[in-house]
Amino acid sequence: MRKSSWLLLFIFFLLVAGCGSRKKSVAGNIDLPQIKKNRELVVLTMNRSTSYFIYRGEEMGFQYELANQFATSLGLKLKIKTARNMKEMLDKLHRGEGDIVAFNVPYTKENKNNLLYCGEQVVTHQVLVQRKGAHISLVTNVTQLVGKDIYVKPGRYMQRLENLNKELGGGIHIHEVKADSVTTEDLIYQVSMGRINYTVADDEEALLNKTYYENLNLSLAVSFDQRSSWVVRKSSPLLAQAATKWYKENMSTAEYKLSMKRYFDISKQQTYNRRYAFSKNKLSVYDHLFKRYAKQINWDWRLLAALAYKESNFEPNVVSWAGARGLMQLMPLTARRLGVPRGKERNPEESIKAAVKYIDLTEKQFSDIKNEHIKLQFVLAAYNAGYGHISDAMALAAKYGKNKHVWTANVEKYILLKSNEKYYNDPVCKNGYFRGSDTYSFVRDVLTYYKNFQKKAKR
Repeated sequence: MRKSSWLLLFIFFLLVAGCGSRKKSVAGNIDLPQIKKNRELVVLTMNRSTSYFIYRGEEMGFQYELANQFATSLGLKLKIKTARNMKEMLDKLHRGEGDIVAFNVPYTKENKNNLLYCGEQVVTHQVLVQRKGAHISLVTNVTQLVGKDIYVKPGRYMQRLENLNKELGGGIHIHEVKADSVTTEDLIYQVSMGRINYTVADDEEALLNKTYYENLNLSLAVSFDQRSSWVVRKSSPLLAQAATKWYKENMSTAEYKLSMKRYFDISKQQTYNRRYAFSKNKLSVYDHLFKRYAKQINWDWRLLAALAYKESNFEPNVVSWAGARGLMQLMPLTARRLGVPRGKERNPEESIKAAVKYIDLTEKQFSDIKNEHIKLQFVLAAYNAGYGHISDAMALAAKYGKNKHVWTANVEKYILLKSNEKYYNDPVCKNGYFRGSDTYSFVRDVLTYYKNFQKKAKR
């Protein structure tokens, strides 16, 4: 009996060891045929403004869209897994937690020895971000940086400027911005507003930010070119070949060009000729719809009108850079879930009816906030950002000693920090990167319009 027990125990350990080695073997050698058999392409990337993020509940990002197009071309379902940094992302790839990295991985000797580059070969460099204008003299040569004040984050931008300063014999006034709450995106914004004159960023990040701030000039490169591409494991040559073949065949397609245009060309700042009431006590031709549907959520109809005005300027045919449509600017998937028939996204009544449903659902998610005005601030923020990002900001507020049930000077502070790597990679955050400055302004703008509308029209 004892011999039998020992024999069973020995066989059990052999099976466990065998399963473990098989798992390691499969993870290390999986290639396109096995991926197709699994019917799923697992893509690794990072939360970034240029790669992957969640906006109003939908997955977005330039690298995400390309990965989705590639997976679709293979007849596969796309699954995204994110990593906090480059090392973690490549470690996950080597462990078999993903099939391919959809991110610009720099060409280095170490990477060439361990990985296969594939897809598009991107050439990037760092650029000087400066403001353009009628009475502004642009810096057109690096030698003109002598005597200039340049503000940068610690790390590679700082290192590059220090090296450039040595090459020029000194004279560049380099200001290292160490504050955790300030990102490169924040510095770019400060340049656009004239608070500082210069910063440095990667050309891709700078180009994306130029779609928010059109008064920027990015023409001066301040570093050498750096090549980068997607990567796979050495054991996945067929997948690498497929990715490169897909890129070569699709780089000229309308779908690929639209993705490029969405992130690096289309202005993210919708500009309207803001006008108030067409006549006394009338805000828009849709007032009767605002009055009818606002009752369903116990809102003042002028508040619902203020939300629509902020979103679309009362123009039902507006389509945002992200694809939000209609009077209330609902994202396509959200509109479907709320019952908007396909093709009816620009119908004013369908848009308002669906928005009211969404507001009702969102209010229930903040039921623990008893103050109605404060709850309204959270609801408006979630309407703009999606509940997930507001939930993250609340968790950050609680972690750092603020009141997670108060918007002003508490949670709004942390929605602003959701574009900062330190904060969106915090374990309490579940939804990654988000450009919180838009939401911060959105809440304030809607409430300002509401206050003005209260003076323009009767309840």
